[in-house]
Amino acid sequence: MASTAQLVSLRRAAGYNLLATAGLVMVAIFLLCALFAPWIAPQDPAQIDLPARLMGPSASHWFGTDELGRDILSRIIYGARISMLVGSCVVAASLTLGLIFGSIAGYYGGVTDRVLNVVVMNAFMSFPGILLAIAFVAFLGPGIFNLILALSIGGWVGYARLVRAQVLAVREREFVEAARALGASDLRIIVRHILPNIIQPIIVQAAIGMAGAILAEATMSFLGLGVPPPAASWGSMLNDGRSHLFDSPHLVLFPAAAVMLAVLSFNFIGDGLRDYLDPRSRIEVGL
Repeated sequence: MASTAQLVSLRRAAGYNLLATAGLVMVAIFLLCALFAPWIAPQDPAQIDLPARLMGPSASHWFGTDELGRDILSRIIYGARISMLVGSCVVAASLTLGLIFGSIAGYYGGVTDRVLNVVVMNAFMSFPGILLAIAFVAFLGPGIFNLILALSIGGWVGYARLVRAQVLAVREREFVEAARALGASDLRIIVRHILPNIIQPIIVQAAIGMAGAILAEATMSFLGLGVPPPAASWGSMLNDGRSHLFDSPHLVLFPAAAVMLAVLSFNFIGDGLRDYLDPRSRIEVGL
């Protein structure tokens, strides 16, 4: 019965929030492209065909070709792999670090909170995340692992601040005091009693963080600090096409549309999750 009620509630939520539903559909399409790119892509994304360079959209090349004659549609499909992989890994790594440091700072408070919050977190927040990532990748060299590591180092602070604030609000609740009185360890209290009660805003932040991570990966690739060629990336495609912006605008329009749709989709999902997980919003729409 509970699962049936939840299913009905999800269907109602999908009907009331069409933007979130559209975001889920778009994310599903991008995930399918990322997982099944070798079977979906019409051509090899790295295949060079100089006689067909800078062709506009046609029956043989739906999105046209780039300056080396490579099929843009195939490169966009393969680029979804890079964006989804980097985005999910960055969010997972940043969220893990944020949960660890935010929980420690919020639960123990005192000197521990001041050191982690005032010193460490403020030190990271004093540098723009994208500049920190650029400096990190420029020092270590381009590559997908270095890119994920650089974006994670600059992105964990937002999650840590959110977790810290939520833990501070929950740590004095009655069920936490009861667990502490029964002799539960600090780790058990945090993992079993506190984190499950603060997970809702963290899920929303993670969904929105995916949009930021995809945009950051595209920015780094545009600057030549992402995945090295000939791997297809939306950001590197934008960089390659900017010199042909006026004579072959399709080189820029289609990769830019892919980035825009991916970022919008995760933002829509984040807003939809926020409304669905907020009891006041659910009451207002009759969920």
